[in-house]
Amino acid sequence: MPNKVERSKVFSHWLIAISIFFLFVSSWWMLALPLPSENFTYRQLPFQLHKNIGITIFLIIIWLLTIRILKARERFHSSIKKSEKLAERVHLVIYFLIASCCISGYLSSSYSGWGTTVWWLLDLTSWAEENDSLNILFSDFHLWSCWVLLLAVVGHIGVALYHAFKNDQDIDKMYRW
Repeated sequence: MPNKVERSKVFSHWLIAISIFFLFVSSWWMLALPLPSENFTYRQLPFQLHKNIGITIFLIIIWLLTIRILKARERFHSSIKKSEKLAERVHLVIYFLIASCCISGYLSSSYSGWGTTVWWLLDLTSWAEENDSLNILFSDFHLWSCWVLLLAVVGHIGVALYHAFKNDQDIDKMYRW
């Protein structure tokens, strides 16, 4: 029977997966909205929601990395299979890509001149002046890191399906690590 930490990791995995899917789909819709003006002010809501989900995912990734680092200390002296080592490295790459998307998105937003309110409760202080060049730079980095993340996620899903159809019990292990 999995303990609370293991159950919360599984829950976090699926929360991140659903959130990333939502962010990809909603970003195409958001960018199709008309630019803000006196008549069109509703564009702020989807962008704030996008930022809030991204910040939340970033915090969950920090938590999951902390757990993995603590778990790595325990497993340091134990022998693990090459496939498990590879899975650890792949997860770290995916976490790095998610963090890159979140950080570059936040930096782009910071240089855009638009403020960020975390879940409509806490205004993040603006530590950067509006700067179109840096906004474009980080926006481009955000775009490309998200495309790389999408490729990594597709590969991750492909490997999970491979193990599920192979029925080699690795899918069960994924929920016990």
